[in-house]
Amino acid sequence: MKKTLFSFVLCALFLSFTSCDSEKKSTPETTPTVSETSQKETPKTDKASQILQETIKAHGGDLYENAHYQFVFRDKTYTFKNNGNKFTYTVESTKDGDQTMDVLENGVFSRQVNNQTITLSEKKENSAKGAINSVIYFATLPHKLNDAAVNVSFIEETAIKDKKYDVLKVTFNQNGGGEDFEDEYHYWVNQETKKIDYLAYNYQVNGGGVRFRSAYNVRVVDGITFQDYINYKAEVGTPLTDLPALYEQGKLKELSKIETENITNLTQ
Repeated sequence: MKKTLFSFVLCALFLSFTSCDSEKKSTPETTPTVSETSQKETPKTDKASQILQETIKAHGGDLYENAHYQFVFRDKTYTFKNNGNKFTYTVESTKDGDQTMDVLENGVFSRQVNNQTITLSEKKENSAKGAINSVIYFATLPHKLNDAAVNVSFIEETAIKDKKYDVLKVTFNQNGGGEDFEDEYHYWVNQETKKIDYLAYNYQVNGGGVRFRSAYNVRVVDGITFQDYINYKAEVGTPLTDLPALYEQGKLKELSKIETENITNLTQ
């Protein structure tokens, strides 16, 4: 997986993946920040690495390296185009009659409003980078989990709704892991399909939070898997390992649905 794919300030900016309407501007749903030059402090364990590679392969594998797709998420049109180490992400939206196009190309951001280039403050530009990158991050999971600043370890085997899973824990190096390096992610990998059926994470900013997501509406579009998610909330401080049992018991609060629509392969 290419390091450049994680090289932006996402910093608690999951504005596009907010938990529910009332939290859209206040709930940080963070994607880790990883720099292009970051180095691993600890290697991935053999078992964890094997599971991760099988999972990436099951979701699309090498097809990600030159993928070019378009999809709609919450009334905005996104594209991502990968070319080895190079990439271009775009998002297009219309509000109050104004058409906005954001482009993130190999780490360089630009914005046009009604075909006119405008300059943003550093804070707003970082926010816009984070917003587009977070959407692409989740839409293309687990494509970006092989980065050098990503630490993956195997936790356990478990069962959810009578299906067996391998559980991977993902953390991030402080050097290269960005402001959200303390966040922790868990991925439940279906032992039969090798795909991620569930994921969870905690975050520390603004008082912290815990989220659990269940995949549904799984589609394979020209070899690459896309999934929607039901987004659940747990009490702050809940261990991520406790979430599957709470989910099966119906004790998690559903906050939102994360849906990618109208997925199109643009390479055809």
